[in-house]
Amino acid sequence: MKTLISASLLAILPVAALAHDGMHVNDAYARSANPVTGAIFMQLENHRQTACTLQGVASDAAEKVELHTHTEDNGVMRMGAIEGGIEIPAGETHELARGADHVMLMGLAQPLNDGDPVALTLDFGDCGMVEVEAVVDNDREADHAGHGHDAHAGH
Repeated sequence: MKTLISASLLAILPVAALAHDGMHVNDAYARSANPVTGAIFMQLENHRQTACTLQGVASDAAEKVELHTHTEDNGVMRMGAIEGGIEIPAGETHELARGADHVMLMGLAQPLNDGDPVALTLDFGDCGMVEVEAVVDNDREADHAGHGHDAHAGH
């Protein structure tokens, strides 16, 4: 019996290893404070042996989709586009979170209502493309919001 169990485990190990080979997205969700802009947050996991860079994001949900971040300038938090993408080192994770790096949706095709799905294509360049569906959750509390505020409240 032990031999059968051992053989079964060895047979499924290669399949389990392939399940997380490449880029993986966890917990993607969207928020919107008004009918024209929104933001997407998620965790990016790099299971590859090389660094991968999120170079861009596409979605039919908005006229313009950009990678954004927050920076402090003389005590004032400012939001702006990220130039050059977001690198995720081999074997590491990167949070796209409120008050930090995130995906910005500008010129929404329609308002984002709770429960709506938002389809995204993440472009990791040489590491490939990843299709993601983020669900709108406008009531979700911030997990890691910077400085205790939601910078998207004014968008």
